[in-house]
Amino acid sequence: MANEVKPIKMKLKKGDEVVVIAGKDKGKRGSIAKVSPATNKVTVSGVNIIKKATKANQQTGEGGGIISKEAGIHASNVMLIDPTTQKPTRKRTEK
Repeated sequence: MANEVKPIKMKLKKGDEVVVIAGKDKGKRGSIAKVSPATNKVTVSGVNIIKKATKANQQTGEGGGIISKEAGIHASNVMLIDPTTQKPTRKRTEK
């Protein structure tokens, strides 16, 4: 079971405003729509849009085609935005 990934505690949570600091969408801002601690990824609204080809499904009545959806981005590639200064910042917890 060496390949088993252990979920880590994430400092980011749903609804946080973040800015992308690395990758093809560097500099874009958005709010977190989904957090996945098992894969250490977050889904940010309006960032990392991918095109996905889908087949038509007769049971549900959905037609096929190309749809745009948001894909996950690694948590290390986003930085939290401070609500007061509107600048990227690091989050820490004080005891």
